[in-house]
Amino acid sequence: MPDNPAERCHYLANWTAVKLQWSLTVDPAEQNTMTLGAAECPGTEVTVNPVP
Repeated sequence: MPDNPAERCHYLANWTAVKLQWSLTVDPAEQNTMTLGAAECPGTEVTVNPVP
């Protein structure tokens, strides 16, 4: 994950969107990382594009 907080929130939003878009699984360690990261990114929107 990027060190810069603004970049980290953007990265995390994209990471989450890809997981949701493709219905990918998340292991416990990854979920923990994503949850902790999301807590630092209030108001960050996640945009999920439908798979054709």
